[in-house]
Amino acid sequence: MGFLGSSPSSSSSLPLCFLLALFLALSAAVVCNGGHTSSFIRKEQKSVDMPFDSDVFRPPSGHNAPQQVHITQGDHEGKAMIISWVTMDEPGSSEVVYWKENGSSRKKTAKGKYTTYKYYNYTSGYIHHCNIRKLEYNTKYYYEVGIGHNYEVGIGHNVRRFSFTTPPPVGPDVPYTFGMIGDLGQTFDSNATLTHYENNPRKPQTLLFIGDLSYADNYPNHDNTRWDSWARFVERSVAYQPWIWTPGNHELDFAPEIGENKPFKPFTHRYHVPFKASGSTSPLWYSIKRASAYIIVLSSYSAYGKYTPQYQWLEAELPKVNRTETPWLIVMVHSPWYNSYNYHYMEGETMRVMYESWLVEAKVDLVLSGHVHAYERSERISNVAYNIVNGKCGPVKNQDAPVYVTIGDGGNIEGLANNMTNPQPDYSAFREASFGHAILDIKNRTHAHYSWHRNQDGYATEADSMWFYNRVWNPVDDSTSSES
Repeated sequence: MGFLGSSPSSSSSLPLCFLLALFLALSAAVVCNGGHTSSFIRKEQKSVDMPFDSDVFRPPSGHNAPQQVHITQGDHEGKAMIISWVTMDEPGSSEVVYWKENGSSRKKTAKGKYTTYKYYNYTSGYIHHCNIRKLEYNTKYYYEVGIGHNYEVGIGHNVRRFSFTTPPPVGPDVPYTFGMIGDLGQTFDSNATLTHYENNPRKPQTLLFIGDLSYADNYPNHDNTRWDSWARFVERSVAYQPWIWTPGNHELDFAPEIGENKPFKPFTHRYHVPFKASGSTSPLWYSIKRASAYIIVLSSYSAYGKYTPQYQWLEAELPKVNRTETPWLIVMVHSPWYNSYNYHYMEGETMRVMYESWLVEAKVDLVLSGHVHAYERSERISNVAYNIVNGKCGPVKNQDAPVYVTIGDGGNIEGLANNMTNPQPDYSAFREASFGHAILDIKNRTHAHYSWHRNQDGYATEADSMWFYNRVWNPVDDSTSSES
């Protein structure tokens, strides 16, 4: 019997067969073009918070001993460091003593300030911030907090010592290695992510944190003791290398039902950033230079429409970037603009519409996001041609556009996002629902090696990787879907 009941000699059978074959071929091509959805299947299990008596949460011994120590860059160029810590019993001293490793340098003292805040039925400890300036590039420093100069005899004096290394001078061919983590929380999976990061053989020097820190807002009345426990948990890393902070939705802590009407109150009290150095009017969006990279932090949860402070700042900021000085341009924003998971789908769309054309025009190399609790890397694509009447409303490959990486896979209590859109969109190069971290190893002005590391693998194993070619200095096609 012929096709659709026609005889073998029917003149209509050949075109119909041909059209059916063409349709199947095109359908297969659409799926194939969507890049790679990893075949790795992580065991289904709920992320569980570590108990409060875990060693990772243990406060240091001694009366009023400094805890929750963390550092971040303290200026625009990388010659200052903000040192922050908390004392729980009394204010104590806000001074930091610091000196260079070589031993010939005399010790110096910088004076900081402390603050406190109340949130519902919680009162914070004394949160100290001290910005030490005029540091030398590429130098290891030791620093001490809790020096207790003004304490009574026998009280305080619980000095704690840490160290950090300043970056090399800003320059176009300066190699530097960044780590990337988002949506960390304080579960057993969070601990695995941080341990994996600490043991990565590429030895990242600075962490780009893509938002959602403690997840305190997941607990009754936004239990702010979870902010304290989280800061003790990550101290083992962030006291020794700077973490560059991006605000996420779990930093909002906006809870009018319990009388808390000021967004970002715990976050902005605890985590200071050098926003004024880049002309920003808010700590929620700012920029820094570090080695050969220019890093711009944006806030998904602050006003970003035309005429708003964030809009005006970014409009003025992008033209300031000198790619002969800092070739690598990286943007951090919590809510992803491209996301093929069925979680938080298109939540970043209005911000993308506002700003994507600017990022394409500026030839941004990489956009980092979190929010979706999984991993995804895009091709270089843009969706900037639409003007309501022309119908051009889909993403297309564009070698002037950034690669978009979603890395909200730190391990938080809400668990993995494992429901993906199918078929995989053309723009999605690789995706996988697993916990992990990423590394960007900048080699020079033209090349950087990127890798993503899942927690279940060995420390050196790269579950996803690619070579980035700089959009200004080496703008060749670095697509990877055809290689998958």
